[in-house]
Amino acid sequence: MSLRSCGLQWERAQSSPMTTLLITHSACLNHLTPAGHPERPDRLRAIERALEGERFQNLARVEAPAASLETIALCHPMDYVTAIRDATPQNGLAQLDADTSMSPGSFEAALRAAGGAVFAVDEVMAGKARNAFVATRPPGHHTETARPMGFCLFNNAAIAARHAQKEHGIARAAVIDFDVHHGNGSQDIFWSDATVMYGSTHQMPLYPGTGAKNERGEHDTIVNAPLRPGDGGVKFREAFESVILPRLRDFAPELIVISAGFDAHMRDPLANLNLLESDFEWGTRKLMEVADKYAQGRVVSVLEGGYDLQGLANSAAAHVAALMQG
Repeated sequence: MSLRSCGLQWERAQSSPMTTLLITHSACLNHLTPAGHPERPDRLRAIERALEGERFQNLARVEAPAASLETIALCHPMDYVTAIRDATPQNGLAQLDADTSMSPGSFEAALRAAGGAVFAVDEVMAGKARNAFVATRPPGHHTETARPMGFCLFNNAAIAARHAQKEHGIARAAVIDFDVHHGNGSQDIFWSDATVMYGSTHQMPLYPGTGAKNERGEHDTIVNAPLRPGDGGVKFREAFESVILPRLRDFAPELIVISAGFDAHMRDPLANLNLLESDFEWGTRKLMEVADKYAQGRVVSVLEGGYDLQGLANSAAAHVAALMQG
């Protein structure tokens, strides 16, 4: 879909603000990774195909703007932001660590990924959309304050939360992460922040090795609910019901940002949890219930992991369908 047709579709959809907004950009396909790397452009293509079905015909769609460097600097020092910009190769690949690389198109893709998350916040806060799903790459939740890692360059979900606070006066934002890998970057960014709750379900032990229950932050606003290899939907739902949701209700967020990774799916090659599409749909609905009670329904979901294309596509579709039916 062209930028013009995306824009026209969104202009029409704004006449009915109770809608779900899909934000993406073709530039995110130009972030190239080494051959055989699990975080590849085909991930977005798989999601795009999955969202072409009839039940998604009413999904509003728009292309992600590029974030300004100043906006990204809400979470990352400006010298880090410019260092990532300057690391962009003219050709080939530049390796940042064992797992994370950049191609000539990576910096624009990263700007669009962060910009899509920020734009989603703006549209949801303005009441132009009920909620939004940002289908972009590279992902972000492993990016610490000044360190790229785990396929991630900028922490898109964290930037979205900070932007909501700075530009929209949100007093309490929550970032809830159901990616199979712990969001060490989000935890690092919000560790000493009493105004943002970070909650995560994740497999442990697994990369990056963080996310123990006793990692709680300076203000007890870090909430980790680790799962064991082999756990499935029952254990995931128990962790949500007994750990994540009670703390989220107590925190009473005014906005929920979801770090929506789908690599806890049973098909995923990088982990050993056994979630199904129905589990992601259930978790989405539970978060929407909290948002309805405390946050005027405001939910912004940002794509993180998910590396089996079928599992990713089906899970993302279930997630978006739940957002649309909220």
